[in-house]
Amino acid sequence: MSGETGTITEVITKDVNKPTLNGFLGLFLHTLLGIFIIVLFIAIPDFGWLLNILIFGPIWTIYCNSYIVIHPNEGAALLFFGKYSGTVKTEGFRFFLNPFYEKRKISLRIRNFESSQIKVNDVNANPILIGAIVVWRVYDVAEALFEVDHFEEYVQIQSEAALRAMATKYPYDIIEEKDKGGIALSSHQEVVAKELQASVEARLERAGIEVLEARISHLAYSQEIAQAMLRRQQASAVVAARREIVDGAVGMVELALDQLSNKNIIELDEEKKATMVSNLLVVLCSETDTTPVVNTGSLN
Repeated sequence: MSGETGTITEVITKDVNKPTLNGFLGLFLHTLLGIFIIVLFIAIPDFGWLLNILIFGPIWTIYCNSYIVIHPNEGAALLFFGKYSGTVKTEGFRFFLNPFYEKRKISLRIRNFESSQIKVNDVNANPILIGAIVVWRVYDVAEALFEVDHFEEYVQIQSEAALRAMATKYPYDIIEEKDKGGIALSSHQEVVAKELQASVEARLERAGIEVLEARISHLAYSQEIAQAMLRRQQASAVVAARREIVDGAVGMVELALDQLSNKNIIELDEEKKATMVSNLLVVLCSETDTTPVVNTGSLN
């Protein structure tokens, strides 16, 4: 903390590559040390055993802690008496000269997490159930281990928090005319998925975690309003279908009147036109088949 400004300088622990030796080379040096101990014991029978017990024997034993095996897509953070010293990501059998390192391994493989179904209100205050799948991996071992506590639990909590925040920004579906052209959770899945991924990644960046994909896996109205919203959607669909039918029927009637007038097939006054329009609309807009009545007399 600065005494003048009162600001806090925060130190973030990030990966630092730790150079290591080939493990078989270390094993060779370790073997040479063992041979030296045996030769010393034989060459100096009076003091060799004392030197081995007090010095060389403990050194040989301690160096057994200098080996580590790193599997593919795995990393290990090294701590020297509680202080972070570096990260080993080179796969294979490795050896380091300092035998006092504490080794903490972590997987760098791709993982996926499926959230529970969260009950939340959308932007129209309708209760919905929503869940998501997040595909992620650790890219910074030091941040994942030392910047957050239990990074896997951190991924779960922050992913659900991002999902909850995003669900409150948009409606479940576009129903109102005034909302036409907007983004809805049910109909704009790609847009919502990209925003959710960016939101989750921003929250997990501090933990050294990369989000590869985030997508809604479950979306439904809450049980208490599911039936009402289903009826509303059905009503909206019926109204939309009716509107389409009426638009088509009006076009057909208009075309029929224009054809009769342009080809001079028959002259219709306004009253007869109204009757003809009414009859045609009934026939075209009716949900059941109509029975035609043939007029064999005059049109009067």
